[in-house]
Amino acid sequence: MHPLDVVKTRFQIQRGKADPNSYKGLGDCFRTIFRTEGVYGFYKGILPPILAETPKRAVKFFTFEQYKKLLSFTPISPGMALSVAGLGSGLTEALVVNPFEVVKVRLQANRDSFKVQPSTFAQARTIINTDGFGLRGLNKGLTSTLGRHGVFNMIYFGFYFNVKDAIPASQDPRLEFMRKFAIGLVSGTVSSCVNIPFDVAKSRIQGPQPVPGEIKYRSCFQTMALVYREEGYLALYKGLIPKIMRLGPGGAVMLLVYEYVSGWLQKNW
Repeated sequence: MHPLDVVKTRFQIQRGKADPNSYKGLGDCFRTIFRTEGVYGFYKGILPPILAETPKRAVKFFTFEQYKKLLSFTPISPGMALSVAGLGSGLTEALVVNPFEVVKVRLQANRDSFKVQPSTFAQARTIINTDGFGLRGLNKGLTSTLGRHGVFNMIYFGFYFNVKDAIPASQDPRLEFMRKFAIGLVSGTVSSCVNIPFDVAKSRIQGPQPVPGEIKYRSCFQTMALVYREEGYLALYKGLIPKIMRLGPGGAVMLLVYEYVSGWLQKNW
């Protein structure tokens, strides 16, 4: 799914039609990357997600279960508790993943040939040497990442488990699988649609600034307001199609794997 993430980031960092590097559409973006950067251009920034995915997903699901247990002792309704637990897991996940996101976006924004651009570790060293580990360096855009993951997981978990409980289960294993997959697909799609303004802000803050040496996109909501004022409301939804193509089915698969594997582990361990 990584090529869709590269395309999404490219759309999010381009600044309207006035941008000389602007892509005309999804197909034009794929063709241009392939023509100028080769097939490996679609896998720019692949190493940070590979390194981050296992701890990131472990944190997501582990903390979701822990927050859910803690909230069971509060007067919050079970349905609301699922959403709040999702929010908590998303915020915790964001703290773990943000440094990897900073490096990934820098690599994805680079339009040089895959062979010419710096390696993942070289890019990380450059960021650390130039700006350090703080909110101007390896943790740049942390607020936007917190918003992106918090909102996504709040809807993702809340929608999936509440809707799944509301729709009767099927005795046929295949139909039951399709029922869960469909709910997971809608859950991932809706979550992606709601949280994408945070994603756009994150890409603008973590990506290259329009004028080298001059910081235009400073904070989450300042960036959202600036993008809205200069490029219009729809600019806050740039990259939505590749994001849905990636996280709609991807989100469904992740929840299904989680449910079936955790069920098997509880039964056999």
